[in-house]
Amino acid sequence: MKRTALALFLLAASSISAQSTSAPPPAVRVADDAKVIGRVAEASKRDLPGDLLKRILDEDLDLLRGKRADGSYQWASFERLEAGRKSEDFSIKPRKENELSTIEMRGSWVYRLIVSVPSRRIVVAKNRRVWVERVDVEYIAENSSATRVESYKVEEWMEPGATKTVDFPAVARQATVRVVARADQEAGYGNVVLSLVQAKVVDRADSPYADAVASARAIVRAIDNGDVPSIRAMAARMVSALGGGTPSVAATPGAGSAMTVTATPETTGDPELYRELQAIEDLLTGSETERREGLDKLHQLVRRLRP
Repeated sequence: MKRTALALFLLAASSISAQSTSAPPPAVRVADDAKVIGRVAEASKRDLPGDLLKRILDEDLDLLRGKRADGSYQWASFERLEAGRKSEDFSIKPRKENELSTIEMRGSWVYRLIVSVPSRRIVVAKNRRVWVERVDVEYIAENSSATRVESYKVEEWMEPGATKTVDFPAVARQATVRVVARADQEAGYGNVVLSLVQAKVVDRADSPYADAVASARAIVRAIDNGDVPSIRAMAARMVSALGGGTPSVAATPGAGSAMTVTATPETTGDPELYRELQAIEDLLTGSETERREGLDKLHQLVRRLRP
């Protein structure tokens, strides 16, 4: 571990000293990072600093996507695909019918609220039903500065194990949800879990850095799989793409072998073909089963494009 960390430090230091005092363009910085990642992967044995490399790649992806101050991107968008969830647990006090409690939760880049009443409280205690009057959502939509407010009537008892889903009109850059509810006065307090579903970042096919972004994402998957040959291949591909080389899809479908698919000028302008190649790339950098599936899809695509 010490040897790999030292190699990373020396390579980063030499890269910084070679640059001017002004910040380098995104492509230059990311290409330098890719060289460091490739060299560290080459020098590592069983001590690959995966967490550190993924932090570098996260920063590089933000640069390549053109991240703005508000969290949006120039070359990517947030889509209604689940990237993760932020959840909080609340206790609702028993009150009279005309007395209600309000619980509040905030989140960024979210598009859905899930209200659930778990079957159990803490570990073994049985949960109790909760009356949910309404859900109020205050949000700022993507590409907007105006605050909007929506209210959704529920007006029903939610029994333990029940869930209620509220979809927002748009992906919210910032959202505050307020659930107005009460527990059964005779049964006692109940627990409610609020979950905000986070939107997924989807890269645009017309980005000038599309190939480098795909390579960076592939490196992250390869780090998770401990696939050092793929890390090195993808890092080299990033350097080539950002240095003006021909974009290519590189992967290692099996031990001791490598595969390169070159994108020609005739195919790079086709968004549908780009997405298909990106899906194949994802499979080729995955598990052995996924690689075999990727190879099958690649063979089908080649046969379909054969003149």
